[in-house]
Amino acid sequence: MKKNLLSILILGLLIVNIVLTTIMMVSVIGTNGKTGELVSSIAAVMNLEYYDPDGEASGGIPLSQTATYSLADRLMIQLKPSVDENGNAGASMIIFYMSLAMDTENKDYEALGQPETLAGLEIQIKDTVASVVQDYTEQECRENFEQIKAEILIALQDLFQSNFIYKVSISDVLYQ
Repeated sequence: MKKNLLSILILGLLIVNIVLTTIMMVSVIGTNGKTGELVSSIAAVMNLEYYDPDGEASGGIPLSQTATYSLADRLMIQLKPSVDENGNAGASMIIFYMSLAMDTENKDYEALGQPETLAGLEIQIKDTVASVVQDYTEQECRENFEQIKAEILIALQDLFQSNFIYKVSISDVLYQ
């Protein structure tokens, strides 16, 4: 009789354990789904530069569908004068090479992205770049160059009324 009573007690505890485990799993699965959604939304917000405003991944364009156009000459742009501790204003220049990475699968690439077309529009491209860069001092350029490149990209996309240009590369930067 003692063994039978002990077996019934163990069976009762086992059933209670199964019920409590089931309740816990149901509540954890619901919370886990909500946590996953929260993490995904935070990751999307922190990675804004990866997404363009239209919702397409701008960094996801493979090299096989990328064309590059390099401006023929170095760009020489006068920067906004900076004021030193003594109140003296000093003007400086920035000199660099620039190239544009373009998506060959974009609908506007055939009409606007061909080298002949871009060569004819190079003066407008240089003017657009200069209008962005000349608003910064040398110190601001040194500290925020990635932000300036992003502003140049937006200005060029506005100039062409298209987003077939998806990246601006700048090299050999010199300050005078």
